[in-house]
Amino acid sequence: MMKNIFLTFIFMLFTLSACKQSRKVELVSNVHGIKLLVNGEDFIINGMNWDYFPIGTNFTYSLWQQPDVLIKAALDSEMTLLKDMGVNTIRVYTSIQPKWITYIYEKYGIYTMLNHSFGRYGVSINGNWVPVTDYRDVETQKTLIEEVSKMAEAYKNTPGLLLFLLGNENNYGLFWAGGETEDFPDNEKEIAAKGEKLGRPMYRLMNEAAKKIKSIDNSHPVAICNGDLGFIDIIAEECTDVDIYGTNMYRGKSFGDAFEKVKATLKMPILFTEFGADAFNAIDNKEDQKMQAFYMIENWKEIYENVAGLGKAENSIGGFTFQFSDGWWKYGQTVNLDTHDTNASWATGGYAIDYVKGSNNMNEEWFGICAKGPTNEKGLYTLYPRAAYYALKEAHQINPYSKGVTADLISKHFSEIKISEALLKSRKNKTSLD
Repeated sequence: MMKNIFLTFIFMLFTLSACKQSRKVELVSNVHGIKLLVNGEDFIINGMNWDYFPIGTNFTYSLWQQPDVLIKAALDSEMTLLKDMGVNTIRVYTSIQPKWITYIYEKYGIYTMLNHSFGRYGVSINGNWVPVTDYRDVETQKTLIEEVSKMAEAYKNTPGLLLFLLGNENNYGLFWAGGETEDFPDNEKEIAAKGEKLGRPMYRLMNEAAKKIKSIDNSHPVAICNGDLGFIDIIAEECTDVDIYGTNMYRGKSFGDAFEKVKATLKMPILFTEFGADAFNAIDNKEDQKMQAFYMIENWKEIYENVAGLGKAENSIGGFTFQFSDGWWKYGQTVNLDTHDTNASWATGGYAIDYVKGSNNMNEEWFGICAKGPTNEKGLYTLYPRAAYYALKEAHQINPYSKGVTADLISKHFSEIKISEALLKSRKNKTSLD
């Protein structure tokens, strides 16, 4: 009798462990649109672009190479803030070890979208660094497929993994080689020619990479990250095995025709892998938390209104706000790392509040919904939430898939978010930081 009880107990433990390891993430498409499901439950991605760069560091710094005690302290501080505001997924690059994906999920209930840059900032071929990736090159193709294969093998059974993401607006990388954001060229013929010559081989290889990943791990969908809707017709032809169209999109208060154009062109849902607004007013030349919160709220409203079942495009599965904390290294990238630069590096008229024709208005170092404090002797820093943090906390209180939720109810929910109240909550944080 005792033996049978013991065997039953062992079987239960094994079953629980197996369930924990094999959380199924899938896309379901029907007459009501496209949804992301996790273990059979509707899942809206309330995501955040998240990283950890102390003031004075840049892209050469890696949190994941620090001692475990520092990593754990950094995660405990920031994941607590993220969980409290309703974030359920973070976007992180492949340098993160699987154990930390699991730690974040098991302790805070936050999933990870794992991002392989797919040659966006260069590629190492046979030990030699090639700063500008040519996706037509056979050795480059072989290297990138090997890299994503290793990624899929290493992470496939990781509790807390939600999606694989390939690239980071790699279509823009066809026009400028560096990581610093620049204005996009206006010449349509030049753009189209580059798309055919360099873009088509890139998207074809992304599709091969997606197929390879899914041959290794069929429990996690594969997305690509494109810049806005660039070369979407080529993507429709070449990326037939990609599951999700991810886009970094900065159009101001509205995404415009994005939902409908993706619906008409691609057989994929749309996921906003980056979007948002900076917290620095280029006209007033000072921090403007109200402006940032306004754009963030308008963007999330559209994301929710376009999910499956609500009568609009019905192809939205969520998004990743850009970003959680300011990146003091973004302007210049290797210089003035201890200075919070107020130089705007690119322009878009969609952000009309601080746009003047002929002048840049987007400040790369001010996109955080949290301001960043100084680094202490342990290598850690404190974040100070801005108004956008508190406004988004209110936004994420509604689940667009809940029973009885309609587009009108979502509109009402967002109309009741008071940015003035979010500003009051953030005022104490700003005073403490100052």
